[in-house]
Amino acid sequence: MSSLTDLTDLREAIDVVIGVDTHVATHAAAVVDARTGAVLEQITVEATAEGYAELVEFADAHAVLRMWAIEGTGSHGAGLTRHLSTLEEVVIELDRPVRAKRRNGAKSDPLDAVRAAREALARPRLGTPRAGHDRQALAVLVAVRRSAVQAAADARRQLFSLIMITPEPLRARFRGANGMGLVRIAASLRVQASWDIETTITVTALRSLARRIKDLTDEAEVHEKAIAQIVRDWRPDLLAQPGVGPITAAIVLCAWSHPGRVHSEAAFAMLAGVA
Repeated sequence: MSSLTDLTDLREAIDVVIGVDTHVATHAAAVVDARTGAVLEQITVEATAEGYAELVEFADAHAVLRMWAIEGTGSHGAGLTRHLSTLEEVVIELDRPVRAKRRNGAKSDPLDAVRAAREALARPRLGTPRAGHDRQALAVLVAVRRSAVQAAADARRQLFSLIMITPEPLRARFRGANGMGLVRIAASLRVQASWDIETTITVTALRSLARRIKDLTDEAEVHEKAIAQIVRDWRPDLLAQPGVGPITAAIVLCAWSHPGRVHSEAAFAMLAGVA
């Protein structure tokens, strides 16, 4: 069953495809005959551990030779995908499409589950879900570091803008400084009793922004060190490539995920946006 992604016709290897339309609270599933495309049975379960177990029992009532076609394996379907992985079930990843408009705005999750199964049968090349463990740990760290970096950049822009309108002679303290120098000066400011309300509030805001920038910068550095450690343990050869640091290596590994996910150099070039 591990060679399913190499087949040109799934009907050669399986009896049924179980399409799953995933959502935050529930998952709709449909068992579709691999040879005829007929819908054999449908079910909707809660997106919980109990619901996942119920879904596997539902699948066990049908053919043993089966494959799961799941939408959103990295989002709403992540829990189900992990559950099936521990059971060594074969899972195919489907991109969540833009839903076609239905009459009166109606939506049918069971129909979307059927469509997912039939789409898997029709595809000439199948995609496997992204790997977990090291890859998922990197993805989490990259995302949270990016958030800290972006928030720090926003705070630096706010700090600079506030300095530009700071009353004299307070503004004079910042002349000649830039970058983190501005942050250090702002963080060292102290409110004086003789100041008017405008100057007092401005200094309080400058200190708050400076401390926020420092905390976010420190947080980003901690995440980068953790990213670097995982990359060194997993694929240290990437760090030996010219121009590849821990963050670039982590982004590459998250996109690549595992052997077989990207079927050719051309496909990886398309994924990287350098085709």
